[in-house]
Amino acid sequence: MASSLQKIEGDDSVLLCVTHSNLNTFTAHIRFSLQLTVEAVKDKLWKKCGTSVNSMHLELYDDARNKIADLSDNSKPLEFYSPLDGFRLHVVDLDPSSVTAGGWLEDTSLVEKYTISDEAYNKRDGTFRKYKEKLTSQIPSPVEAKIPDTYMEDLCANIKVGSRCEVEPGAKRGAVKFVGRAEALGPGFWVGVQYDEPLGRHDGLVKGVRYFECPPSHGGMVRPEKVKVGDYPERDLFEEDEI
Repeated sequence: MASSLQKIEGDDSVLLCVTHSNLNTFTAHIRFSLQLTVEAVKDKLWKKCGTSVNSMHLELYDDARNKIADLSDNSKPLEFYSPLDGFRLHVVDLDPSSVTAGGWLEDTSLVEKYTISDEAYNKRDGTFRKYKEKLTSQIPSPVEAKIPDTYMEDLCANIKVGSRCEVEPGAKRGAVKFVGRAEALGPGFWVGVQYDEPLGRHDGLVKGVRYFECPPSHGGMVRPEKVKVGDYPERDLFEEDEI
C-alpha cells in the first residue's frame, strides 16, 4: 500500500504537520496549496490555532527534524520553500499577550474560576441547592416515619388466641397462637399462627424469642391485616371432588 503522504500526481498541494510554540498538545495535519502565499497560509492557520497573522512567524522543518527555512517573506508562494509531504510547519507566536500565551488554553488549572458567596448563591432561584432542599423537605423525618407501638392494634380486636383463621396470601389455614407486640420483628401488633400444614418458617421461636409452641415449619408471624378469623376448618387433604 502506498504511503498516505505520497505525492498525488498532478497535485499542486502539500500535506504538512503543523505545531505551535505555545500549544504543546496542538498538532494538525493540513493540506496547503503550493500556490498560496505565506500570508495566505498564515491566514488559514490563525483560524486553527488562534495566533493572529501579524504575530505569526513560520518555520519549516523536514521529516528528520532539520530546519529548512524561515518563511519570512509574506509575498512569496509556499512552493518557493520547496516543502514536501510530511514536513513540519511550526507556528511561532510573537505576541506575549496572545490568547495562546501562558498555557491556559491547555491547562485549565491556570484559568481563574468564577466564585460566588453562599449568601449570594442562596438568594438565587432555580439552583441545585434549592432543588435538593425541596426534595429533602418532602422526605419524612425518622421521627415522622416511625411506626407507633399501637400499629394495627385495632385490627386485633376480634383476633383471639385459639381462633381458627385463614392467612393471605395463599389462603393458608390454621389456628391463632399469639396476638401482641413482637419487638424482634418491628413495632406494632403481630399475630402468631400455627398452620395446619408445614407452610411456615419456624416452630414459634423467632429471632431467639419464643412466642408460641408448634411443630417445626408450621409457625408464622404475620400482620393482623393478613388474618381472617372464622369458621375455617382444617382441610381434608384426601377429600375428592364429587363427580
